[in-house]
Amino acid sequence: MNDWSLFEVFVRGKRGLNHVHVGSLHAADEQMALTSARDLYTRRNEGVSIWVVRSDLITASSPDEKDAFFKPSGDKVYRHPTFYAIPDDVPHI
Repeated sequence: MNDWSLFEVFVRGKRGLNHVHVGSLHAADEQMALTSARDLYTRRNEGVSIWVVRSDLITASSPDEKDAFFKPSGDKVYRHPTFYAIPDDVPHI
């Protein structure tokens, strides 16, 4: 089992729009990881979609560099549509 990769598991629930990190597991390949993730993390039919990603392939920003990393987007108001009126019948915006 020492040569098995560590995979991060993300599940999208029936009521959710986003995949949420639910845990990690070791597997020999992607298909085994997907099957194991299904068996471990959706036992009560709570998921509609599963993502598995090898941990060593994930690149993420550090919480310590949060202010410096995200600061450049603050001066681009056109990226934040706060000035638009959103109709009541448009969900999830």
